[in-house]
Amino acid sequence: MSTNSHDSHSGNSKISKSDLWLIIACAAIIIFAYFDLSKTTVTYSNAERDVAERIQKVGAVQFRDAAKAARPGEDVYKAQCSACHASGAAGAPKFGDVAAWAPRIKNTFESLVNSALKGKGAMSAQAGGEFSDLEIARAVAYMASQAGGKFKEPEAPAPAAEEKK
Repeated sequence: MSTNSHDSHSGNSKISKSDLWLIIACAAIIIFAYFDLSKTTVTYSNAERDVAERIQKVGAVQFRDAAKAARPGEDVYKAQCSACHASGAAGAPKFGDVAAWAPRIKNTFESLVNSALKGKGAMSAQAGGEFSDLEIARAVAYMASQAGGKFKEPEAPAPAAEEKK
C-alpha cells in the first residue's frame, strides 16, 4: 500500500488550450451580459414615472390666482399712502396741501407715478408690493387731484384673451 494519498488521483490534470479558451469565452459572455443588462434595467422610480405618464388624464386642472378688480385710488391711499402723506412724515407732501403738491403736479402724471413706483427720497418703492402698478397710479391720481391736480384715475386695461394650451 502506498503512503502517498495522491496516488489514486494520479490522472492527467492539465486543461487543454481549447477548454481554457472555452472557459474564458463563457466568463466573458457572462460578465458582458451582466453589465449590459444592468444598464437597461428599469429602476423603481423610472417605472413609477412611466406608469404615471401612461395613465395620466387627458386634461389637467390648473390653479391660478383669481383676477382681482383693481382697487380705486382712495382705497389704496387709505391702505398704503396715508401713513406718511396724511401727516407729512419724512418730508412727504401732505394730503390736500396745494402748496406742497404744486411743484409735483407741474410734472407729468407719468413722472409722479414713476416716483411712486421706484421710490423717491424717504419714500420706498411701491412697485412689487401688495398693490399693482395700476392701483399705485390710481392712488397718485387721487392724491394729486385732491391737491389741485386734474389727473384722472387710469382705467384698467381690457382683459386679454387667454392663450389656448
